[in-house]
This record gives sequence, C-alpha cells and structure tokens, in this order.
Amino acid sequence: MRSGSSVSASFSAEWVSVLICEDRSVHCFTEDHLIWTGIMAYQFKLAEKLLILNERGQGVLIRMNHIKKVCTDSKRRPSYFTEKSMESSVKYINRKFPNIDIRGGSQHLSSVQKQKSAVLEGLHSYYESFIDVMEFRDHVYELLNTIDACQCYFDIAVNFDLTKNYLDLIVTYASVIYMLSRIDDKKAIVGMYNCAFEFCNGNSDPSFPRLGQMFIEYDHPWKKLSEEFGPHTKSVTGALLSLRMVYPRRNLSADQWRSAQLLSLLASPAAMLSPTCCDTVRTPVISSAVWLFVGFLLCHSSLNANADSQNLWKMALRNGLYLTVIRDEILNIHKLSEDFFDSLKGYSKRIPDIKECKEYVIINCGALRREKRNFLRNALKELTKVLEDEPALLGPKALFVFMALSFSRDEVLWLVRHAENIPKTKTPEDYADSQMAELLYYMEKLRTLLAQHRYVIQRYHLQYLSQYDALALNDTIQGMYVCPEEESVLMSSFVSTLSALSLKHLDAGEEFDLKPFRLDWLRLQVYTSAGKAALALKDYPDLAKVMNMAQFHTRMMDNVNELLCETADLSILWVIVQMANYNQSTHEIARPTDLLAGIQAYVTSLHSLSCYINIDVTRLVKNVLLQQTQPLDSYGTQTITTLYTNWFLEGLLRQASSALIVHCPTTQCFVNQNTENEQSFHAEEYADICGLRSLAELIGPYGLKFLNENLMWHIISQVGELKKLVSDNMDVLVQMRANFENPEAMSDLQKKLTGCENVLKRMTIIGVILSFRSMVQEALIMDRHCPFLTRPIKCLKDFIYPEGDIKVTLGVYEMASAAGLPCEIDPTLVSAIANMQTDNSSIEEEFKITCLLLVYIAVSLPTLCLDPNSFYRREHGGHQNNIHCLATAVNHLAAAMFTVQRKNIQTQLQEFLKVASSILLQLGQNVERMEIKNRDSVYLILHMIVEQSPFLSQDMLEMCFPYVLLRNAYREVHKTFIHTMG
Repeated sequence: MRSGSSVSASFSAEWVSVLICEDRSVHCFTEDHLIWTGIMAYQFKLAEKLLILNERGQGVLIRMNHIKKVCTDSKRRPSYFTEKSMESSVKYINRKFPNIDIRGGSQHLSSVQKQKSAVLEGLHSYYESFIDVMEFRDHVYELLNTIDACQCYFDIAVNFDLTKNYLDLIVTYASVIYMLSRIDDKKAIVGMYNCAFEFCNGNSDPSFPRLGQMFIEYDHPWKKLSEEFGPHTKSVTGALLSLRMVYPRRNLSADQWRSAQLLSLLASPAAMLSPTCCDTVRTPVISSAVWLFVGFLLCHSSLNANADSQNLWKMALRNGLYLTVIRDEILNIHKLSEDFFDSLKGYSKRIPDIKECKEYVIINCGALRREKRNFLRNALKELTKVLEDEPALLGPKALFVFMALSFSRDEVLWLVRHAENIPKTKTPEDYADSQMAELLYYMEKLRTLLAQHRYVIQRYHLQYLSQYDALALNDTIQGMYVCPEEESVLMSSFVSTLSALSLKHLDAGEEFDLKPFRLDWLRLQVYTSAGKAALALKDYPDLAKVMNMAQFHTRMMDNVNELLCETADLSILWVIVQMANYNQSTHEIARPTDLLAGIQAYVTSLHSLSCYINIDVTRLVKNVLLQQTQPLDSYGTQTITTLYTNWFLEGLLRQASSALIVHCPTTQCFVNQNTENEQSFHAEEYADICGLRSLAELIGPYGLKFLNENLMWHIISQVGELKKLVSDNMDVLVQMRANFENPEAMSDLQKKLTGCENVLKRMTIIGVILSFRSMVQEALIMDRHCPFLTRPIKCLKDFIYPEGDIKVTLGVYEMASAAGLPCEIDPTLVSAIANMQTDNSSIEEEFKITCLLLVYIAVSLPTLCLDPNSFYRREHGGHQNNIHCLATAVNHLAAAMFTVQRKNIQTQLQEFLKVASSILLQLGQNVERMEIKNRDSVYLILHMIVEQSPFLSQDMLEMCFPYVLLRNAYREVHKTFIHTMG
C-alpha cells in the first residue's frame, strides 16, 4: 500500500517549526511559501491522519459517554464518591481543583491516603481515558492547523472523502469535548487520582497540570471551542457551503418525493436495468444536519457575513429539535444556539432566527416527518417485493437500496429522539408511530437481500469496474493536460487495479480487498486539493465523478457491511420498550404483530453481527426478552408486558365495556363499532388471532400471568359491586326465587326490584374481560415450544373431573391453564374470589348471595329487550352491545363461586336456567309490550349459556324452554341479517 511521496526528512523538521507556533496558531506565509503547500500535503500524510483520528475519536467519545453513564448511576458509581468517609475529601478536591495541596489539606485527604493504592487502581482507567482526550485534542489541533497551512479546498461533490472525513473529525472532536464537560465527577476523579499518586510517589502525576487546565478551559465547552475554531473559519465554512446543493435535496418533503417517484423501480420500467447514478453518487446516502449545526456553531462569524451560510444554518435548525451526540445523548439545538448567541456580541439578530426556526419545527415537523415515514414504508415495501422477485436488479439498483436505508434510518432516529422529548404541540400523535415496526421490518428485509445475494452484487460491480470504470478513468486521464509524477503514478495504479479484476477470481471464491484503492484515492484528493497544487481536482470534475463512482463500486465488492453500518445503523434502538411506541395520553401502541416482526428483524441483524465479533447473541437476546416478560426490567423501567397490559385494559377493554368495540365470536376477535367519532386504532389489528399470538410470543406465560392477574383485579372489583346490589335487594330477590313461576307475583316484585340494568352492565363487563382472557389463553401455543410437556398435561387434564378432590382438580387446572388449555373451572378466578374480602361472612351466607345473584341476573334479562343495540348480528356471532358475553360471565363466575363454596355447580345452574326460562317465556304473553322488540335476540343468550357450559345440556334446556322458540328466534334474526345486507 502506498504511503505517499518521498520528501526529505530534513525539510520536515525545519518546516514544522515555522508552520505551527507553540500556541498552535498558524503563521502567515508569503507568496513564495505557497509553492511548498503541495509538498506539505505529501509530507504530512493528511489522509492517513484523518482516518486514524476519526476512528480514535469515536473510541474516545464512547469512553466519555460510558464514564458519564457510570458516574450518574448510583449503583455503578465508583465507591469512593458514595462512601461517607470520602465525603470530606471529595468536597475539598472539588473546591481546590486544580491546585490541591495534599499537605495543607491532610485532614481532608486522610481517607484518600489510607486507601491510596485502591484509589489508584480503581480510578486508573478513568484517568487514562481523560489523558486520551487531551492527546486526541492535541492531534486534532495539529492536523487542523496543517490543513489550514496547506490551504486545502473542500467540496462534497468533488473531494467527497476528504470533505466528509474533515467534517466528521470536527463533529467528533466537538462531541468529545461536549461529553467531557457533561461528566460532573471528572474533577473529583482526576484530583483524587493525583492525590493518591502523590501520596504513593511523593510527586504529582506529570499529566495532571495540563489535564486540570483542560478541565477548567472547557467549563463552557461551546464558547471555548468557538474560540479555537476562529482560525479555521475559512476552511470549515468552505466545506459547509459545498452542501448548499446537497442538503436541500436530502430534505425534500414526502410530496416532492412522491412526485419524483423516488425509490420506485416500477416508475420507469424501460430504465429498470440501467444503473442508478448521479453526479454526486455518494451524497444521497449521507446525513449532514449535524455537520451544519456544529460547524456553524463553531465558526459562527460566517452567519453574519454570508447569506448562503445563514440559509444553510436555518435549514439545519428547521430539521428538528434535537441532534444525537452519541447513543441516547442528544443536543437541544435551539436552546443551545439561543443561549450561545445570546452570550456573544453582534449576534442579537440571530436570536429571532432561532425562535422562528423552532416555531416552524413545532408546528410543521411532526406532520412532515410522519408523511415521510408513510411514504418510505410503502416505497420500501415496493422495493422489497420487486427485489425479492428479481434479485438481479440489486446490481444496477444497489444505490437505490442504500438510499432507501439511509432515508429510513434518518426518519427512525429522528422519531426516537423526538418521541422521548415531545414538544408542547397540538398534535402529539405525530410523535408516535404504531407502524414503526413495519418500516424496520422492510429495512431488515433489504439488508437480508443484500447479504443473500452478495454474489450477484459482486459479479455486477466487478464487471462494471473492469469494463466501464477502468475505461472511463483511462479516457479521463488521457484528456488531462497536466499530471505531476506522484499523481500520475496513483492514477495509473487505479486503472491497473480496476482492469485486473476478473470473474475467475470471484468464481474461485477469492476475497477482495480494495481498501488500498480507496486510501490512495483519499490521498489523491488531499494532494490535488491543496492550495497551489499543480493538479487541482476542482478543475477536473469528470475525474472526481468517475473516481467517486468507482469508489462506491469497490465498496460493493468488499465493504457492503461497513456501508450498511453507515447508512442503516439502528443500534440506538435496542430498547424494546421504545419499539412498542406506547403513548399513555393517546393510548397508542405498536401492533403486537409489528413489534414481534421488528424484534425478530433486529435479532436477525444481531446474529449477523455475531459473525464478526465475539458475542453470545442468543444469551444476550434471551436475557433482554426474559426481562420483558416481567412487570419491570432490571432498571425498574416498565416492560412491554406492563405496557400492553395497561393498553389492553385502558384502551381496548374499556371501550368494549361501553360497546364502542364489539367481541366477535365468529372471527375470534374484537372489532370497532361504526360510529360517527373515528377511533384512534382498529381493534381487529390488535385483538385478533394473529395479534394475540404475537402478544403471547412477546410476553410469554409469565407475561400472560401478569396480564391475567390484572384482568382478575377488574373482575373482582365488579363482583364486589354485584354483591352490594344483591344485599340492597335481598328481600325482593328471596321472594322472587320462591315465586318465579307465579307471573302475577313476579310482576309486583319486579316493580320493587332496582338496579337491573346495573347488574347486567357489570356482568357484561365481566363477560367481555373473560372472553378476552379466553382468547389470550388460546393464543398461547405451547405445543410449538415444548410439545413433550404439553401433551402429558393434556392427558392429565382429561382424567380430572370437578366432582373429585377439588384441591387436586384445581392444581391440575392451574397447570393446564398456564399452558393455555381451557378448563371447566377457571383456577385463577377461583383463587381471586377466594381471596376477596368477605367481612367475616360464613360460607352459607356467601352461597346465599351467589344463588340470589343468579336469580338477579335471570330476572333482569327482559330489560335487555329495551336496548336497541341488543339485536343479534349473524356476521359477528354476537350482539351489538356485547350482551352475548353474559353467557361467558354466568358460566365462569358461577363455576368459580360455587367451587369456593363447595357446592354443586350443576344444581345451581339448573335453578338459574329454570328462573331465566320462566321470566323470558312471560315476555310472549303480551304482544303489545315494548320488551318484545328484541325478544328473539335475547332468547339466544339462554341457548349460548347452555352451549358454553360444561355443566348444562340441551336436554336440560328443553325441559324449561321450548326448542321451537329458539329455532324461530334464530330464523328471525337471520331474516333481519339478510334484509339488512340486501
């Protein structure tokens, strides 16, 4: 691999002393000196330094973020800052920093002296990390000054790699300094370490004075950074202004994307096989908002002097409210900008600009970004389908894929940043996306396609490089009227490298390594971008275009994974709670099917990552997902189990209790009612078979146990109210129980009875909850996960009868219920009822209340006919107001309550059947009464109770209620259905 030209070493030492002062400022040069700038570009290896410092800067930034996280976590914070004995030492060090006198402060530092060896060992890694920051700063100073001395020219459309690496280094450097300033304990750490060092060695650590001075300087990081970057304003501003054509194109609206048919392969079928290309082939896959914000913050003088700078800066401020520093660390860009410019003289005009941009973001950005996500969801879906059908298109349309991933990545991360910090807006729903998992799913599908069809991509681009790029580059070189020796050698090697690529190497399974080619191209960009360079790259835009395109093509040969990290990295999203997108104020949450697909896609990408790093992905994923089956994770944060439990209770079941959502036995789901007010979600997308199976897959048996416990709490609260109603009407109900076959007596007693509608309402709520619980239980398909455990449980359950030992029966039923099997008696409901407060009442008293409750329900059934929504809908298999759930409530509640009271379930249900049949038969005696309006629909409830009960039979029903009435009732409701549908 080439290392540049061979300029004499003697020149280097002499020149550097002239180039850089001790205070790291740049000397002024005469015209004669400028002839050396090209030589300097060779000598100082700027290309290599840019790459190394960018990589090193990311490592330092990660460590600063880690130290900040550790120091703000009470459980992980170094013990020296939490121990009572060290409290005086820490206060003294912070007060005297950096001039800490260990002799004069011995009474305060006695604890440090006692533990000096432990302190040195415990704080060594932190201290070394801070030294790394200082050294990184020194190297960045030196490189930026050298670049200025070389008078390098930056243009993202010409010297793409040079400009990108230059701007990346500025942002990384500023981020490191900012994160350093965010570590509150940094002075205590460094000061305590140095005290311990001095106690052990008799003198201060050599690095401490400069380290302490650096901490003091960066108490106000952005102000100090802006002072440092004053000499670099010309270079930085030039690089930023080269984005004035690129950045606006990157930030078009969804409507503009749509009108341009962006990312659509089907829009121009004739051009489907043509390679996707543009003048700046790699700029569509970069995100430059952070460059603009940080760059203009550090080099702000151009904002008052250059209209283009001001326009670009405003565009960046209109991009959103927050920018990511690293992982979950973000900048509030408008607040930071306003505070910063408010402290500077001559920038008062910028404050209204900042406020106007912030107002624009709050009013418009949420909706604009939502539309972009909607567009990208459909665009990626189409792109995925086409490429799955015709994977050969991955060759010519690879750029489309990376553009799609890059755009989607930006929108996902934008939403994550802002969803955690929603501004005061009239449309908070814009910051929640229940369909986010779908976008993540298609992103992962595209990534998978790139991995699956690597050979197709390599074969296409190998031929492109050797048969087009090499020839186009050679023709471009031949047309150049001047070409110095070093540049000529590099460009000749480019042509040779590309021409030598052959399909036989690919077919032989050889691995390609074209990194030397890309590094040489970066070197050439540096050489030809220096001031007074003999060959100026900006004078040869065709050369830049061909080489930038060839550089992208080489990455398709050996560097696709790294390019995917650049364009589609979503590592910040490894927080499943965020993927659920739960919004408590609007009761919005991701569909379980979407969340499951998103997690599966993410796990797949983690498994692909495990091929390159030594990490046990299976154990990692299990640890994280198992925590999600509990109410809280290890950090005390609500899990998806808690979020979905809250959502189903407060969002879906609460509306089902008001009949805004209907339970449909036919399709085994819940559906929305057709009402004037449009609801925020479609119930069938969450509570159908697929949705509930996905939920069961996500939260598992433990999560379902937590869900069941919460459902039971709501049921028990309703049972408590029902008992109160029974007590209030005790005397009337006793008489009704004795006289239910006497129509005249019943008519008089009915007038004295109160709360009939209330009883049926509460029983319907119980029935809705139990119906939902039954659907969730059925969704837990244990056969797929542990078939050898499930089958013995089924066999054991089949041998158990309710008439046997009730403790044994309930024990088996509890095990079967946990496996998702239906049971004749609900063990969870039995346990909940047994634990109810009974006010010291006896079993017999509880039994009497239960019997009277069934009488209460039975004699209240005729009031259902008065409700216009009590009609039976054939397509749903239930009633419009969910009263068909009464059947589930009666059967489950009676079985559980009589089990607790050790009474015969069948006998008591038969009594209920007799009372209900007698009361309903009396409806037909007066055809003029209003109660007969929905009589046929109400008759069907009686049949449903018998049909669902394991303790009642059709023979028992026919003894009380003529079958002909049921047959006629079914015929009538089906006639109504046909008429309505017709």
